[in-house]
Amino acid sequence: MRRWWFISGFVLAVGLLAAAVWSYGYRQALGQLERRAAADLELASDRLSAQLQRYQDTAVLLADHPALDRLDDAAGLARARALLLEAADKTSALDVMYADRDGTVLVSARRQLSADVSGTPFFQRALHGAVGRDHGVSGPLDQRAYYFAAPDFAGDGKVRGALIVAVDVAHVEWDWRGNAPAVFFTDDSGEVFITNRSELLFWRRPDGAAGLLPPEGPPRRFQARHVGRFEIWRLDWGPYLPARALHLIRDLPVIGMRGEVLVDAAPARRLAGLQAAAIAAICLAFGAVLFLVTERRRALAQVNAVLESRVAARTKALSAANARLRREVAERQEAEAALKRAQADLVQAGKLSALGQMSAGISHELNQPLMAIQQYAENGAALLQRGRSGTAEGNLDKIAALASRMARIIRNLRAFARNESEPMGRVDLVQVIDTAVELTAARLRADHVALDWTPPAGPVFAWGGEVRLGQVFVNLINNAADAMDGQADKRIRIALETGARLRVSVRDTGPGIADPDKIFEPFYSTKEVGSSEGMGLGLSISYGLVQSFGGDIRGANTGSGAEFTVELDRYEEDRAA
Repeated sequence: MRRWWFISGFVLAVGLLAAAVWSYGYRQALGQLERRAAADLELASDRLSAQLQRYQDTAVLLADHPALDRLDDAAGLARARALLLEAADKTSALDVMYADRDGTVLVSARRQLSADVSGTPFFQRALHGAVGRDHGVSGPLDQRAYYFAAPDFAGDGKVRGALIVAVDVAHVEWDWRGNAPAVFFTDDSGEVFITNRSELLFWRRPDGAAGLLPPEGPPRRFQARHVGRFEIWRLDWGPYLPARALHLIRDLPVIGMRGEVLVDAAPARRLAGLQAAAIAAICLAFGAVLFLVTERRRALAQVNAVLESRVAARTKALSAANARLRREVAERQEAEAALKRAQADLVQAGKLSALGQMSAGISHELNQPLMAIQQYAENGAALLQRGRSGTAEGNLDKIAALASRMARIIRNLRAFARNESEPMGRVDLVQVIDTAVELTAARLRADHVALDWTPPAGPVFAWGGEVRLGQVFVNLINNAADAMDGQADKRIRIALETGARLRVSVRDTGPGIADPDKIFEPFYSTKEVGSSEGMGLGLSISYGLVQSFGGDIRGANTGSGAEFTVELDRYEEDRAA
């Protein structure tokens, strides 16, 4: 029972807190809304004042124009009317008129709608030497207009007439009609004379009361109340006016009106509601979590004893399992180390197998320079005995060149045969291919295989290992030569493409690949079982080496033979670092 009392009290406290947050948030949001509404009202008021000021300046500037001095003849009237018509057209005024001291309209820009303005307030003020202004539907034009009257002084300083500019209020409203929020301007009688909501025109404020009453028909639903310092109107005045609005007022003594604005207060209410809902949700979630934690602690206390006994039993079992896992990890590490050693041995065996296949050609490559060296040495000795030292010096130069050639061949063999242990880094791909071509040159000449390889002008650096990469190309060249055994036309073409990745293609004119999906599998070979030409490990080793460099190797048929493509990453300084 106490638990339910606690829950009820907590929910009530959350409701009171949410109400307080809503009230505070609503007032804060209304404050922000008031600042925006005041800025909008100020902007609309300044715009209206500026637009009306333009017409007042027009009246003052034209009042003493020379064209208005000769209005007693037809030519003078025509010039004056042309002047007033031009001014009315340029300013979009409703009409521009000139009246004498008696209030009789002597000339008008549009048409002479009334012959007497003597009873109007704006004309009476102009007769006293000041700029007169007034507004209304009555007057010389009998439509909604704002009037400015500027006095015209005679030479003796007395007022002899007045220039009257009638402003079309509907034209002034046209640019900002319909813009949010709702703005209207009321005169001293409380009547709405200018607004961007046409449905509010000529509504009137009751004496000493808030709100507006329509000019005709029954009053509309209206209620005004204050939230702190803010005046909130609840109204039902049409679809283009908010149902609940913040009302602000600004006096405009310059034009004799008061500006008012109605800003929709619904966003402020929504924001306050969201804040209150968020606080309530957080509190309820916290209470729910607290309640669940309390319940769980009670339940956990009941099962804790059971769990402790089970944990002890499981701990013993896990300790035994952990010991077994450590033994299995040690065995797996030993197996991985053995696998790596086996892979290294397999790579080395592949290189030695390739050397075995090339041994006859390499022996021939070394035997020829040795025989030539012997002949050049014997000839050189004979030449020296005859005193022909110049010719003997040429023989010595040839012996030195042949010795350098033999040293280069032996150096390439030694590098190819050694077990590379250096980490991957920058490799000149052109030099690697040149070395592979030189190692297989003797075998290709012996088998009458034509090799097409044109190296680029400069080095091309790739990411890899020099010796292992050389083994890949030696394997590809030897495999291509093996595939063309017994053919009359034997050609191998090596091409290097430099792009986003480096691509080296080795193409032959052999019979092609019988099963492209299996060529990189270990021990897959098209040679006869038991032959001395290999065990089918060359392409498998090459595949593993290229993959270890982060590259790719693939084989495909071209229609006139087979083509193997090796893709490698370019060497980059950032990657090396």
